[in-house]
Amino acid sequence: MNYLSKLPDSARAGDIEQIHTRRQTWVNQQKKGFLRYRNPYKQLSTFKAEQIDFSGDKVTIGHHDEVDDASRQIISENLKAFMPWRKGPFSVFGIDIDAEWRSERKWNRVTPVLPDLEGKIIADIGCNNGYYMFRMSHQRPEFVLGFEPSVQHYFCFKALNAMAQRPELEIDLLGIEHLHLFETCFDIVFLMGIIYHRPSPVDTLRDIFLALQPGGTLIVESQALPGDGPFALFPDKTYAKVPGTYFVPTAHCLRNWLQKAGFIDIDIFCTHPMNEKEQRRTDWMHFESFTDFLDPDDPQMTVEGYPAPCRVYISARKKG
Repeated sequence: MNYLSKLPDSARAGDIEQIHTRRQTWVNQQKKGFLRYRNPYKQLSTFKAEQIDFSGDKVTIGHHDEVDDASRQIISENLKAFMPWRKGPFSVFGIDIDAEWRSERKWNRVTPVLPDLEGKIIADIGCNNGYYMFRMSHQRPEFVLGFEPSVQHYFCFKALNAMAQRPELEIDLLGIEHLHLFETCFDIVFLMGIIYHRPSPVDTLRDIFLALQPGGTLIVESQALPGDGPFALFPDKTYAKVPGTYFVPTAHCLRNWLQKAGFIDIDIFCTHPMNEKEQRRTDWMHFESFTDFLDPDDPQMTVEGYPAPCRVYISARKKG
């Protein structure tokens, strides 16, 4: 755990270290649920990439000619242990990973509005396998901390970064509920695809506000309802077959949440309808995906009878 030294004194270092220690004890148990991801991580961490490239749509860790065919087979088998791959694309020693989400499309929408990342301290909340963290790394931030409570995604990122060897990128088994321990720590916070899973979204945004430095920036990307009214859907059981969905806001509603949480300079810089080009089944994600979540007779509605989702992107700032 090296990142505490990179945070300002306002971080509650003792509390963070206690939680980190408990979570590490938990994740390092000799149980199948942990070993199924920890063992592939250990196997993959023996390979070190000579060449990396995070500047393009595909995160590239190692080139094809850096390993022999037998090693590439071992790498491929261990990468498949992390299926389903939700974020990507990646190329690892010549093995192309086509993930469910075309995450480069999201990143390319975000980059025109980003502040300069060089030298910044950044949080990626719900970072998954770290696709966006690797893309941030190209812009030379001081440090990026990924908050990710999922064991699968945690070890997937650990494996990728063990091969990529980027010391400015770290992950911890923390959730958004731990943000209050990081008061005024981050210059930039990314919240990509998380807010609709929170039972109290305004409180979540207030925690992010607290964790930002004065003048800091929040980038929010969210599932959303079409329409201009300031309202949110509270689905009965699932929304688009996804459990744990609490509030699905319109863009206007999400803007109001941010305003009530204290943010200024709120900019809805992109909205678009969802489609199968953004999210779909692949050889690395065999389960149901976007088209399975829609009413087959009316693709403008979900299978539950709610309006089909769009995505909304908003930047906001904490007053300096």
